[in-house]
Amino acid sequence: MDKDRIEGAARQAKGAIKEAVGKVTGDARTEAEGKAEKAAGKVQNAIGGAKDAARDALKRP
Repeated sequence: MDKDRIEGAARQAKGAIKEAVGKVTGDARTEAEGKAEKAAGKVQNAIGGAKDAARDALKRP
């Protein structure tokens, strides 16, 4: 598993928590930051998945 997938999943979780805190406290800025971080985590996770797929494809004869 590529490190980007792990880091991306962690960013998604952190963003989701930040977004929830923003919603609960009524802080639109924190909520927006959480959404942005969650989206960045999804992208990073997808990049890691692509790297894994490429690595697996190169291993096959």
